[in-house]
Amino acid sequence: MDRSTSAIVVGSGVAGLAVAIRLASKGHVVQVFEAASTPGGKLTEFSEAGYRFDKGPSLFTMPHLLEELFRDAGVELSGRFAYQRLDEANRYFWEDGTRVTGWCDPTRFARELDEKIGTDQKTTLGYLQRATQLLGSAGSTFLEHSLHRADTLWKGGVLRALTTTRLSELTSDLHSVNRRVFGEGKAAQLFDRFATYNGSDPYRTPGLMRMIPGLEHGQGAFYPVGGMYRITQALHLLAVDMGVRFHFNCPVERILLNPDQRKATGVRTAQGEHLADVVVSNMDVVPTYRKLLPDLQAPERTLKQERSSSALVFYWGIRGNFPELGLHNIFFSNNSRAEFEQLFRALNVYHDPTVYVNITSKHTPGDAPAGCENWFTMINAPRDVGQDRESLLAKARRAIIDKIKRTIGVDVEPLIAVERILDPREIGERTFSHQGSIYGTSSNSPWAAFLRHPNFHRSVKGLYFCGGSVHPGGGIPLALSSAKITAELITAREQHHPPHESVDRSH
Repeated sequence: MDRSTSAIVVGSGVAGLAVAIRLASKGHVVQVFEAASTPGGKLTEFSEAGYRFDKGPSLFTMPHLLEELFRDAGVELSGRFAYQRLDEANRYFWEDGTRVTGWCDPTRFARELDEKIGTDQKTTLGYLQRATQLLGSAGSTFLEHSLHRADTLWKGGVLRALTTTRLSELTSDLHSVNRRVFGEGKAAQLFDRFATYNGSDPYRTPGLMRMIPGLEHGQGAFYPVGGMYRITQALHLLAVDMGVRFHFNCPVERILLNPDQRKATGVRTAQGEHLADVVVSNMDVVPTYRKLLPDLQAPERTLKQERSSSALVFYWGIRGNFPELGLHNIFFSNNSRAEFEQLFRALNVYHDPTVYVNITSKHTPGDAPAGCENWFTMINAPRDVGQDRESLLAKARRAIIDKIKRTIGVDVEPLIAVERILDPREIGERTFSHQGSIYGTSSNSPWAAFLRHPNFHRSVKGLYFCGGSVHPGGGIPLALSSAKITAELITAREQHHPPHESVDRSH
């Protein structure tokens, strides 16, 4: 290229930060426009009365993707970000007194399930080995390459992925696959839960999702030293060091197109127009089209797909310590099928929900005052379609408190010293996530991966997309993959079609 290509990124979530880093490392002049006052999107933090909380994602897997990003940028990760491998991924609790530790080591986990719930060790190990195999074949193909271009899909090994995938894993739902392996019972319920890792329904999402446990019980689960927000901080600092210019408290009002709507030319904010050769939207694809591209014909079929679930989080500063709880804790519902029916069909909160409690003070004592714990207490919640907010919150709070009391015999309500709440409506308003959905569209069909919006626009040159609402999906690892896919598409296009006209970058 005879000059540097300029790029604008809309939004500074994990994918937005990562794509900015990747483009800057290739010599692009990059600016990031963010409506909030700080970077991170859903991955932020807050503190109150001595308690610190990560506000968004709480599980860290596939750290090699972060290491790869730093390596590709030519910067050492050491000294900027540190993490530790966990011995256990989760602690599982049922009301009948059953307790299971989800050891990351698959052999130890298989032995645990055999001892606690009577699941044959060979059955569990075979299931986890299959999960790892799928991650290396179908997972690698579908999550690391664009599915919307034949050349990249072919290079990604689509033929190998298809030949190693069983028909039942494509045509049966995840619960049916798990039921055939484990029967009806606690083991099937435990492995069904992994469908929620991308906001989906195990009774509808394809059996191919059985690969997800291969992350925790194969590659491992990890904890960033200092908490999840350290990921955001490390990425932001790296981007700044790479020369990326950030504009906070500066929402984009419009993505600019040339007169024939065939080329993205920049963005408009309240401060004026900012021109660029490339525009990447890290905003949810629905508001990207509805708000930023209102005059461009939208892909309605894609935008009207069923959305993923959302979340309802109670951030509780708890007086007291609970040795029986770990970093990640799951309190299972007594009726998972009914729970998911309420979540995805009735779009309501079930009276006996599965409750997740994340307690980072177990690993970072400074996250809570002495003798106390910081509880990130969450249930899966329906997407926001105008439900009675106050009623939903009151019902959920009561259900969570009652669930914990029935399961471990502790009434936590009088122990709550600090309380903040994050609900689907606020998620939508704060992060521009359509209907408050955390993962964009759900994966409740065998073709969901192919129906996600691609990382590029088919008819508008210079317009790209990254983040949880587009390919390959939501969550930190997929956001990092999305950024890599998008950056590679941009780099490949610029190598073949370099910009010929300079643009004014003085705005």
